[in-house]
Amino acid sequence: MQFVISLHINQAVLDALTDEEKQALGAGHQKFIEALKASGELITTQALADPSQTAVVSVRNGQPVVTDGPFLEAKEYLGGFYLIDCENKERAIELAAQIPDCAIAGLGVEVRQVMFADGLLDA
Repeated sequence: MQFVISLHINQAVLDALTDEEKQALGAGHQKFIEALKASGELITTQALADPSQTAVVSVRNGQPVVTDGPFLEAKEYLGGFYLIDCENKERAIELAAQIPDCAIAGLGVEVRQVMFADGLLDA
C-alpha cells in the first residue's frame, strides 16, 4: 500500500527554534530517509519551496488567471512529503511517528493513503 506522509510547516514555529534544534531536525530527517531506504519502503521524498514562491492557477471565462500564493489563509503550509510503500496504515503511522517534526508543537505530520497512481487505472 502506498501512503503520502505530508509535512505541514508553521514558519513562526521554525523561526523560534534554536540553531541546534534546526540542525537536529535536519539530521532527524536524514536518519529517517536512510532508514526508509534500508527497509525498501521509500518511493520518494520532496521538499517544497517557500509559499512566497507559489503561483495559484485558476481558469475564469476560459482564461488562466495566475496569482501569488499561497491561496489559503493559514499559518501552516505544505512543506514537503514522503511517498512510501508499506504493509498497512498502522505501519505508515509507525513510520510517520519517527519524523522529528512530530515532536515539535505547531508542526504537523499527516498520513494519507494513495488512492491511485498513474497507470494503475488502465483497463
